[in-house]
Amino acid sequence: MKLALTGLGVVSPIATGRAPFEAAFASADAAERAFSGTPTIASADVVAGARVAEVWGFEPNAYLGTKGHRNFDRLTKLQIVAAKLALEDAGIKEAGTFRAYHPSRVGVCSATAYGSLDEITELNRVAELEDPRYINPTRFPNTVINSAAGYVSIWEDLRAPNTTLADGNTGALDGVLHAEVHLTARRADAMVVGGGEVVNDPVLLAVRRLGLFAHDGFGVGEGAAFAVLERPDDAVARGARVLAWVLGYGAAFRAPEREAVIVHADDATVERAVLDALADAGVSADAIDLVISAESGVPLFDEAEARALARVFPHRPERLAPKRVLGESFGVAGALGIAVAVGPLRAAHTLAVVITVGYYGNVSAVVLGRPDAA
Repeated sequence: MKLALTGLGVVSPIATGRAPFEAAFASADAAERAFSGTPTIASADVVAGARVAEVWGFEPNAYLGTKGHRNFDRLTKLQIVAAKLALEDAGIKEAGTFRAYHPSRVGVCSATAYGSLDEITELNRVAELEDPRYINPTRFPNTVINSAAGYVSIWEDLRAPNTTLADGNTGALDGVLHAEVHLTARRADAMVVGGGEVVNDPVLLAVRRLGLFAHDGFGVGEGAAFAVLERPDDAVARGARVLAWVLGYGAAFRAPEREAVIVHADDATVERAVLDALADAGVSADAIDLVISAESGVPLFDEAEARALARVFPHRPERLAPKRVLGESFGVAGALGIAVAVGPLRAAHTLAVVITVGYYGNVSAVVLGRPDAA
């Protein structure tokens, strides 16, 4: 695998846009800023005692104008803005007009763990507490898990393959492999890869019932992030600026020993996924000088990852943990991890591995290389 990463679009609790996000994440008070506000989306009784990082003050009109998105839900708006920024950052679009490639040659692969649960919950309340006749038909499409990616395609006129991955925390990194398949088969010339998640009542309730808020430093975040991936020759031919090279992908899964266990982690699975990504990239473990960790504050997962990393990387490369800053963001976590890695790769580091550890025994990893590397 070798793909050119030519654009990034980020909407996060600390900043919107690639350059502002890089600067904000590098600041000493990034985590404090991410969790500094008073949550406004979820119910107060649900938020009580929880660390929540919203995309504070998100104003879609500033990016999308005032018309055409009234019936979109929050997830859709976050993802459209992130995709729009990514396409502009890549130089594929400018002021809404394609500058490179035809719309039929640009596709989307978007990940989300749970989609628009806020919309599903709201329509369910209307149906149960009032009457199904009062459900707003213009809002119903938002309840379909792939609707946000569909609206991204419609809004940005992206006509190549459009897919949604719903496999928990590993989704955005798994989208990298999905994009490679389409690019290699020449079903597209550029793929917008990433995803989005939003904070809402049912997600916070689920996290609370799993007991995750009891762990020191654990928080739930939201946001959207997309990377534009292209075949290297095409990116070079059109004079694109390369932010990083995507060099390898690996994934592994191990089921729990007992069927009654749902949430579990395994260090051997983490190790296998990382080693597979390194093998796919054709690089040795000791060449990695940056690890983007999945550490979130939950010992079950953090300790499994730490044991695996100690075996794979005994030289202890620098490690960054985006979830410690932005909160657990589930399906979009891998895309945010890529966004975190790009800045250090341009500045000082040579090779990075981005890791996502799922709650159900699944792990994915991607190897990135600095843009000026051969």
